[in-house]
Amino acid sequence: MAKQLPVAIVLMLAVMFIEWVGPAAAQQSGETYQYIDIRNPFLRKIPLAVPLFKNLNSGAREEDNSRKAVDFMGSSLDFTGYFKILDRGAFLFDSQKSGVSVTDINFQNWTVIGAELLTTGTYEQTGDTVQMELRLFDTIKGRQILGKRYSGNVSETRRMILRFCAEVVFYLTGNQGIFNSRIAFVSTGSGKKEIYTCDFDGYNPTRLTYNDSISLFPSWSSDGQFIAYTSYKGGKPDIYIRNLSDKREAVISNEGMNITPVFMPDRFELAATQSFSGDQEIYLLTGTGKMIKRLTNSRGSDVSPTWSPDGKKLAFVSNRTGGPQVYILDLDSGNERRLTFEGKYNTQPSWSPRGDKIAYSSQVGGFHQVFVIGADGQNPAQLTSTGGDNESPSWSPDGSLIVFNSTREGPSRLYVMTAFGTDQRRLLLLNGEQMNPKWSSGIFN
Repeated sequence: MAKQLPVAIVLMLAVMFIEWVGPAAAQQSGETYQYIDIRNPFLRKIPLAVPLFKNLNSGAREEDNSRKAVDFMGSSLDFTGYFKILDRGAFLFDSQKSGVSVTDINFQNWTVIGAELLTTGTYEQTGDTVQMELRLFDTIKGRQILGKRYSGNVSETRRMILRFCAEVVFYLTGNQGIFNSRIAFVSTGSGKKEIYTCDFDGYNPTRLTYNDSISLFPSWSSDGQFIAYTSYKGGKPDIYIRNLSDKREAVISNEGMNITPVFMPDRFELAATQSFSGDQEIYLLTGTGKMIKRLTNSRGSDVSPTWSPDGKKLAFVSNRTGGPQVYILDLDSGNERRLTFEGKYNTQPSWSPRGDKIAYSSQVGGFHQVFVIGADGQNPAQLTSTGGDNESPSWSPDGSLIVFNSTREGPSRLYVMTAFGTDQRRLLLLNGEQMNPKWSSGIFN
């Protein structure tokens, strides 16, 4: 029997305590506010005011760290694409002279500048210990809708802020969000194509492999404990499965090509393309590389598998009818159907976490652009249109964002956009080129 993956890790800090702050009826009832419908392509950004925290101790170090913390909170919430962060220069509020609870706030001062949501916070640093009390208010209804208290080492401030941001997004959308997820990608910064990882916002880019060769196609296991990828370090394309905790690797090295691995949702199994039969076909393998069964059997090459969220279907690329197109395989019935018909060169499918859409790359006017299409084959839509190639789309764990690589500025870089193609911006800037991004599930602590 295949090894079942552990339950997703809850994002908690070992030295941090978290409490409700003040009465909030919605908190006590478990209500989510449903301000934001993340499936709406015409989503209106909610005007959000993020004033400076109130510092409870004096000192330049506390003031500097407090400002960095609140700025990070604003940028993290802005990253989601759900909010319009208001300019602090318009605020009729002095955080150092005013209270931060619902009884202290003049909500009219916030509605008059257009704020519909408001955060407040207190920041207290004693040595290397930080305590923060963070709140979210509905300024129109004049009520507190979220409050949390955090305590921990100053080095853990980022994690505390992200925990609060995750609470805000969950409360407003009913969705877990992206703040505890990571992205794996390929970078040539060392002169070779190696696998790297970074946080959801491009923070803390870290080199994972030192193969001094070509490494491609990273894929996360559902629990975030393993990354599978393809590397030529053995002289030909083989699949390596890296245990991130102890850095040990298993290798899948059958005769011929072993490429494009992708972990099955919630199981320690993966689909991958192998060519030992003489043709490039997709196989289902155990996490140690043993074959479970052959999934495709057609003339031509079948590559780039991507799982539906329930693991019952597989989208992949095949050139069986000429140019590459995206197909869907139903694992129970074995039936296959062609998904894409517009365009002659459609590749790199990525199935959305909600299961309703598939992102892919299609050649348009000499460049590759990112498209999405319904899993039923309906309503293909082009999301990118800039000069240069836009490729390798990968969904965020909540389905609200897509990361991809683009040459719009020259070298290939990683970019992020909403699921509807808006708010396109570069994720990070490193030496060399970056490509093949793969977003993890939201399970990291």
